[in-house]
Parts: sequence; C-alpha cells; structure tokens
Amino acid sequence: MGSEALIVVDLQNDFCPGGALAVEGGHEIVPIINKLVHDFEHVILTQDWHPAHHSSFASSHPGRNPFETMQMPYGPQTLWPDHCVQGTHGAAFHPDFVHDKAELIIRKGFRPAIDSYSAFFENDHKTQTGLAGYLRERGIRTVTIAGLATDFCVAYSALDSVGRGFVTKIRLDACRGIDLGGSIATMTSEMKAAGVTLIDG
Repeated sequence: MGSEALIVVDLQNDFCPGGALAVEGGHEIVPIINKLVHDFEHVILTQDWHPAHHSSFASSHPGRNPFETMQMPYGPQTLWPDHCVQGTHGAAFHPDFVHDKAELIIRKGFRPAIDSYSAFFENDHKTQTGLAGYLRERGIRTVTIAGLATDFCVAYSALDSVGRGFVTKIRLDACRGIDLGGSIATMTSEMKAAGVTLIDG
C-alpha cells in the first residue's frame, strides 16, 4: 500500500446533517471512512476553508440566492449558503472522524475571489494546490477518494487526479452527493468516461 493514498474530501460539520450545506446522509460515511483510514498507509485530507464573505457565497451578491449560477472571471460558479468559514464549528472535521493518522491537510477555497472544489486545482483549473507534486515526491501513483460531496468536490478531485496521471478510484459507498439538477448522474458519467474506477464497497 506504500504507493497508494486515501484522499478524504471535506468530511466537515457543515456538510453533514445540521450543517449549513448539509449533504443528506453525510454522517453515514464516517464509520466507513474510519475503516479506510485504518487500512491505508498514506492518508490525505481536504478541508473547505473559506474566509467570511467569500465570493462563492450567495450572501456576498445582493439579490442572489443559494444554488443559483453566477458568471465569475474564471467561469460559471454555483452560489452557496455561507459554509465552512475559517475557524468555525462548521469548518471543523466531523467529531466522529478519526483522522489523527492523516499526513497532509489540503485547505481549499481560502482565496476570497475564487472557489475550489478539487483537491488538485482551484476552480480556474490553473492554480494548483501542490497535491500532485506531493504525491509524486512520496512515490504515490494510485489514489482512492472518499467523502463529500460525490458530485462536486469528490468528482472534481477525481477528474483532476486522472488528468494528472494518477490511477484513481472512488469508494462510492463512502461518499454522499448533493444532486443539483441531476448532477450525480452527470458527474458519474464524466468520471467513468475519464477512466475513474467507481467502487461500491
């Protein structure tokens, strides 16, 4: 397992029931992910980490509502409820998530003017997080991705992982999705077409 890594995406309070951008059943994956963490030698986490008044928040654009799409300099952007604001309870990892073993936390969305779904790139698809270089320097060639949400941060991370040359798997049983306008089906098709291996458990 030395050449493989587990990437756990955004297993944070705001994406679980009761949170500001709750994914239905988000808490259900915690015990599954805890077992995966135990099984992998290399564990990497991503953490949504927005400043207050982030440009992706609907509240930053008077007259706009959450889940509308707005054109940004880098392309179309879904507007979200305020969530995962730096230092808040909502931005913290789920309390039952056993993550002490993690060797790296990639924080994303911390630049006020640009959102970031992927563990590898911000939403301009140019600004890198440094994760690809880290994986290569550690000799990691295969990644398994789990977390929240299937059709956004998980899917974008998987597509960018394949695009950077990594063998990429998704544990669908350890993910939950938002499903905006059929986005789970759309992104699942895109991942399959790109060569991502989808595993149900």
